[in-house]
Amino acid sequence: MIKVIVVDDHPIVTDGIKKLIDSCPDIRTIGTALCGKDCKELLQKTTPDIILLDINLPDINGMDLCRYIRGFYPFVRIIALTGFKEYFYMQKMLQNGANGYLLKNALPEEIIEGIREVYNGNSYFSEEADNVLQAHNNNKLFLTLRETELLKLVVEGYTNKEIASKLFLGVETINSYRKNLLLKLGVKNTAAMVKLAITEKLI
Repeated sequence: MIKVIVVDDHPIVTDGIKKLIDSCPDIRTIGTALCGKDCKELLQKTTPDIILLDINLPDINGMDLCRYIRGFYPFVRIIALTGFKEYFYMQKMLQNGANGYLLKNALPEEIIEGIREVYNGNSYFSEEADNVLQAHNNNKLFLTLRETELLKLVVEGYTNKEIASKLFLGVETINSYRKNLLLKLGVKNTAAMVKLAITEKLI
């Protein structure tokens, strides 16, 4: 069962997302929060797998809250769920440790797919968010914080088991990250990935 916390300052949003999530047999909402303070208090009482996090909160911006969660709860995965579709917000959320980015106009199936994908160790962007990233980067490679951490350790010669230990993740999760990174970089093996990381200065 995938355990989710929804953080948004509009009850109509948290209620709607909760109903959507709880309609799935493999996902359950274990809490909702209307502000950053509520979210922090909730995290002291329960441990989610995923946090759906709005950026525009009344007491703290979601980018700073994302960094806080990543620092104190490294096992929790974070997906931005916001109305902000500007590249600046996407970049900041990813730099601060978000694993995915969903716009509030995303289809219900995109939200559910995003939760499942991120839970399984992948990154996920709703279609419109992905289009914004692709347009801005103009085919340039953009790696998330977790992908950059992994790539750096691969370049330094660490094994998957050693990387898992350093990042406090399971070996299977690292295997999944590594396969996804190969696909994202368009290379077939570790040697090619290391060479690309160095030549393109990705780390």
